[in-house]
Amino acid sequence: MSRRSRTRKPERPPALVVEELSKYYGDVPALEEVDLDVPVGQSVVLVGHNGSGKSTLLSMVAGVLEPSSGEVRIHGRPNDTLAARAERSWLPDTPVLYDDLSVREHVEYVNRMHGGTGDDEHIEDLIDRLGLRDREDQLPSQFSRGLRQKTAIAVALCRPFSVLLVDEPFVGLDASGRLAFLDLLDEARESGATIVVATHDPEVIDRFERGLMLANGEVVHDGKAEELHALLSADERHGGA
Repeated sequence: MSRRSRTRKPERPPALVVEELSKYYGDVPALEEVDLDVPVGQSVVLVGHNGSGKSTLLSMVAGVLEPSSGEVRIHGRPNDTLAARAERSWLPDTPVLYDDLSVREHVEYVNRMHGGTGDDEHIEDLIDRLGLRDREDQLPSQFSRGLRQKTAIAVALCRPFSVLLVDEPFVGLDASGRLAFLDLLDEARESGATIVVATHDPEVIDRFERGLMLANGEVVHDGKAEELHALLSADERHGGA
């Protein structure tokens, strides 16, 4: 696939458009001229080895990493506008949490920041389903990696969004947390959200509609998510690292 060719023109209106997006560190490319259209309500899984460009792509779409060149639009709005920021929620690979706020204070604060009341049923549902009820008044700074990840998931999902960007969310999660998060992703998609998740976990691939593989900063495959299994197996047989 040519890195300049646009991947998969959507039949549904696009929620996310990436045009010739690149990131260089000096002369070293982390991502090279990636083009991507993701329609409203689609779930996308990104796979690829460490250094393939998954996190770089998601970080630039999330607005936390400045591109070297190219453009990102969320529902037609430039990525650096308040309107675009209001539409997207970001769950990075390492939880980003306040040291002095409890679990409940985190979700209430973020929910209110995005127009909520801080005490709606959705927050209570998230706390219960992620197994955080007994921890809701405790500080995540004192938690294990898995509990911090559950808190970060609650924070990402407690606010309104139409585009959800997720980087390696399953690290540290126990079986119940993993299942709860997958179910929450399914429900978000069913409600119309567009979801893009990067993962190394092949067991979750079939929960997604579309699959992209990145290598050396380029999209090398774009198709049905289930097609990734054969590609990952072939890559493993040929000694991919």
